[in-house]
Amino acid sequence: MSNLLESITRKIRDTSETPALDAQILLAQMTGLDRSYIIAHPEIQLTNFQEKKVTEAISRLIKGIPLPYILGHWEFFGMDLNINQDVLIPRPETELLVEKALEWLHANPGRRRVMDIGTGSGCIAIAIADRFPDIHLIAGDISGKALVVARQNAHKFKVADRVEFFCCDLFPSKDEDGWKKFLDKGDGYSTGADLILANLPYIPTTTLKGLHVYGREPDIALDGGQDGLDVIRRFISLAPAYLAPDGRVLMEIEENLGMATLSLAYDQFSEAQIHLHQDLAGRDRILEIHLSS
Repeated sequence: MSNLLESITRKIRDTSETPALDAQILLAQMTGLDRSYIIAHPEIQLTNFQEKKVTEAISRLIKGIPLPYILGHWEFFGMDLNINQDVLIPRPETELLVEKALEWLHANPGRRRVMDIGTGSGCIAIAIADRFPDIHLIAGDISGKALVVARQNAHKFKVADRVEFFCCDLFPSKDEDGWKKFLDKGDGYSTGADLILANLPYIPTTTLKGLHVYGREPDIALDGGQDGLDVIRRFISLAPAYLAPDGRVLMEIEENLGMATLSLAYDQFSEAQIHLHQDLAGRDRILEIHLSS
């Protein structure tokens, strides 16, 4: 098995950013064994069926299809989410956004109306809904195909009754019945969401074209325009109209755009408290806006 791992790793080295890890995950998926067990037991042999499936998967990997799309699922925040090529592959760095949201919700038990803008696979919304049975969540995305996947995941984790999905360009229309029902829920904050979360396209176009993900994951979920801030500008200009007094905005940002995003936020939210949060590597990752009442 060690030779097989090495062989697969060599074959996919040019098309994977983590070929050794991908080889281990692939074999674990195809054999039904833990990755640690596979590494520790090189004497294991593949059945003919398993060998055929591995060969097919390697062929797709060599063609540039990311492993999560081949598997049809990927882990995020301890959940095994369904995914396909209509949605962005959930990233570990986005877990920081979920952690910050959970921290705020735990500290504010009376605030349970949340919006997830650019929901994609639904990973952020579902991670939150799974931990708060009393949550009221709106999750929106411009891609109807992405919302199909998000709804599947909501049903998979039995939170579909807590999440209302909208196909919209950033925020839903306030004339929507779903928005009006959303405002009726909660404990008296009736003007907007208590917490707005966003993971929007933020990679500058020229930068994106030089990255490994270009052409392999949905451009619409990655391309932030010439300076990476096109969608973020619109989001920041629209967010105040959807945020309740004393509400929060938490948004994932590109690590090199921290100060630029901070400046945009100060221009729009002149009375707000605004902070940048860093990830474990010390890179700017989350913009937090606190709109005081």
